[in-house]
Amino acid sequence: MSNPSAATATTRTGVTWFWLMVALFAHTGWGAYPVLARYLQTISHLPSMAILTLGNALALLVYLPFAYRYIDCTVWRTPIIWLFALVVSVRAMTNLTSARFTLAIYVQLITLLTPLIVALLSKLFFHERLPPLTLPAIGFSLIGSVLLMSSDLHRGAVLQLTTGDLIGIAIALVSACALALYMILVPRATAAGQVRAEAMLLIQLIALTITCGAMSILLGEQWQQFTVIGYVDWLVFAAFVIFVLLGANLGQIVALRQLGAPLVSSTMGWRLISALGLAALLLGEQLQNGWQILGAMIVVATITVYVRRQYRV
Repeated sequence: MSNPSAATATTRTGVTWFWLMVALFAHTGWGAYPVLARYLQTISHLPSMAILTLGNALALLVYLPFAYRYIDCTVWRTPIIWLFALVVSVRAMTNLTSARFTLAIYVQLITLLTPLIVALLSKLFFHERLPPLTLPAIGFSLIGSVLLMSSDLHRGAVLQLTTGDLIGIAIALVSACALALYMILVPRATAAGQVRAEAMLLIQLIALTITCGAMSILLGEQWQQFTVIGYVDWLVFAAFVIFVLLGANLGQIVALRQLGAPLVSSTMGWRLISALGLAALLLGEQLQNGWQILGAMIVVATITVYVRRQYRV
């Protein structure tokens, strides 16, 4: 006779692997995000908030017919939803803007530190115990980051960063903090069926369309640049909307609900690999020497081991 418990375990393992693949797809999309954002801003010369406004509006038009049934009007009376809308707006604006000032690889490097920021914010706001190995992980991550940002280390040139790099990295740090709050809020908002994951994405797209549109108007951005870009620029913009704003967003929200922030975070190292590959292909930005490669490996290994350790504890 077959063993029901073994069959159940196999089914659960299969389901877990499916959601892990969804999480990996989402991380691939978010790895591509700063590369596509940098291309659209520095090569296509599109205004930043206009990119987010039009991109999220198009994603909303595509997604609305499938998701409107999941919206309960009472959800707007939930305080965590308004906090969620604020966090995703700050995250989106800063993540896109940081890629205008510095290399996409640097932006993704800062994003990769999110699990450590999640641990620190959880302790600060929710009085949770600091997970094991957090301080060593921060130390190794800083070492790896310095190596990755040092283009000529063998000659003693450490952190040869321009003013633009410093601005971009500072904005990326703010963005990483917003992402950490996002990863803390989503499981809490969707816990016990409070808010469906599909509704979370719909709320996110609505919030970003409104807030980024208002910011674009306040900044006086010139939208006519959309009328003069070429077909390659439109292809990159389409990838940004479909692959990231729709695909990666939905994949991340669903994966967070199914697996939780610790396990989803454990595969975040893939974002840097995704960014490195696409940046070399699309922007010609790539690591220049062995020290930078070593730095990337240290950061990816540190974050992966750290988060897996937390998941096992």
